[in-house]
Amino acid sequence: MHIHNVYIWLKDDVDKDTKDAFEQSLKALIDDPFVQSGYYGNPAATDRPVVENTYAYGLVLIFEDLAAHDQYQTGEAHIQLVERHRDKWAKVVVHDIETR
Repeated sequence: MHIHNVYIWLKDDVDKDTKDAFEQSLKALIDDPFVQSGYYGNPAATDRPVVENTYAYGLVLIFEDLAAHDQYQTGEAHIQLVERHRDKWAKVVVHDIETR
């Protein structure tokens, strides 16, 4: 299994309508045929020194394997999200996990 974790920091000037459109694009990623399951949301209200919660959105997508992930990367939903919203984020960090 391949688990794709994405953390997105939006620019400070992003308004509510833009955030709503961004969330619709995140939902479209979850519906991609190569995604087994997926979730997105805002940082949880956990307050511990080891918790990084300065991002605006987190996305977790689960794939059967790396090949499915790679196909998703070139899929329509992913390409559209990047093209439509890349100018709205200040930073994106990805952590991928291969399960044992």
